[in-house]
Amino acid sequence: MNNNLKIKLRSLCVCLFVLCGYLSTAQNKPNIVIIYTDDQGYGDVSALNPEAKFKTPNMDRIANEGIVFTDGHSSDAVCTPSRYSLLTGRYSWRTSLKKGVLRADGPCLIEENRMTIGSLLQDQGYNTAMIGKWHLQMEFVGDVKKGGRDWSQPFTDGPTDKGFDYFFGIPASMNYGILTYLENDRVLDPPNMYTKKKMDVTPRTYRMTPPYQAEQSKGYVEVAPSFNDEYVLETLTNRAVKYINETATEAKNGKPFFLYFPLTSPHLPHSTHPDFQGKSDCGNYGDFMQETDFRVGQVLDALKANGIEDNTLVIFSSDNGAESNYEYQRDTYQHYSCMNFKGGKRDIYEGGHRVPFLMRWPDMIKAGSQVDVPVGQTDYLATIADIVGATLPVNGAEDSYSLYDLMKGSTGVQDRALIHHSFTGHFAIREGKWKLNMLRGSGGSLKPVLIEPKADEAIFELYDLENDPGETKNLYFEHPELVNQLKTKITDIIKNGRSTAGPSQPFIKEDWSQLTWMNLN
Repeated sequence: MNNNLKIKLRSLCVCLFVLCGYLSTAQNKPNIVIIYTDDQGYGDVSALNPEAKFKTPNMDRIANEGIVFTDGHSSDAVCTPSRYSLLTGRYSWRTSLKKGVLRADGPCLIEENRMTIGSLLQDQGYNTAMIGKWHLQMEFVGDVKKGGRDWSQPFTDGPTDKGFDYFFGIPASMNYGILTYLENDRVLDPPNMYTKKKMDVTPRTYRMTPPYQAEQSKGYVEVAPSFNDEYVLETLTNRAVKYINETATEAKNGKPFFLYFPLTSPHLPHSTHPDFQGKSDCGNYGDFMQETDFRVGQVLDALKANGIEDNTLVIFSSDNGAESNYEYQRDTYQHYSCMNFKGGKRDIYEGGHRVPFLMRWPDMIKAGSQVDVPVGQTDYLATIADIVGATLPVNGAEDSYSLYDLMKGSTGVQDRALIHHSFTGHFAIREGKWKLNMLRGSGGSLKPVLIEPKADEAIFELYDLENDPGETKNLYFEHPELVNQLKTKITDIIKNGRSTAGPSQPFIKEDWSQLTWMNLN
């Protein structure tokens, strides 16, 4: 072999080695986009509900071109705790928040130095951004009730302190809090006016629309003069598309990005953009859902236009089930946001936390895949760590199981129990087909039970979800041994500070009246 041929072969081998290395890196380090809707029921995706009274072609794209987890759950039946769990891989009831949600202003629920998906990926060389609704609290300077605010000062304890290089969005839900846009650690337009809920034409719905008032006595929500609820989805999506466009070149050259994109819809107020009003067969709710789907499509189109959709993992889910006005959509338009599941937002029943749970990653996930085992949004962190080859610390992602093998086509069943949690702080444990609801007083929802128990008593409901997904037949008295096993398991999971393998972690146990079956001493 002559020297020229040797040199050419050596050069070719080097090129192939570099190319293989690049492809390996690309496959192991995809861009990651989490699209997180707000109060969207399982039946609000037309790919999951063929009888839906509106179409969601872009959400359907994710489902049809990727994988559907038919038994996927938010960790809670309301907003703040689900968002904490998604980002940290840890159940939120392990914090001081035992029930309910937080406001806009205050210490962030994510503790200092706790790993989040954002901080994990920062350490792995990713660009990281959060665009949308935070609702984990952040601290603003001043107090509206004690001398006023100083909006010129940066706020603290927000997304840029929790693993995100860039943030654009709003502090919390649009039915209370501080209504203005924020960028990184700054308020863009001082919310120095006031507003309150304004009843809408549909029963049990409202708007936060202008005009606003200068006097605090005429409103309890701080709002910027420029803020208009009808344009929030459009504004957030334009920023998300802009971010993708700006980071795509780096992503193709070996520095991928993570975009956490929590939308404000279809949470009340149902503030549909004028372009979508009156376009569906399901009233204003259907209009709002069609706009939401359109915004999802804008993000998917941006990935495609930049040539990065094949190596981008898109995760789509919701923070809890449909708001209680799902009953109006059901009775008026025959649209079933919660399908045949019992309950909705706030409830311990399946309608409160079984949500759309979709993923698309063309380079890795086979189109049309389906997984039927129970999984949760706490699992995102361990899954992403598995994908990028990161090691999780013992004091992080305590309730997170990797779904990576399931995404790649494994048919194995996960050996784990899943914990559900309601607005009122009640628990349920799910293992395999069995679900034990552990209720006291409120029956796991805002509706009273027929027989009010004593303060130290609990009501238990055992359901076989494989044969009774609507939770209609309580089998508690028929399987006492199984009930005791599940009680023991959830007790261990709570007391050990984790549900995954590893050393026990501390847990906050004071003022925890819902744990009626446990001895906390």
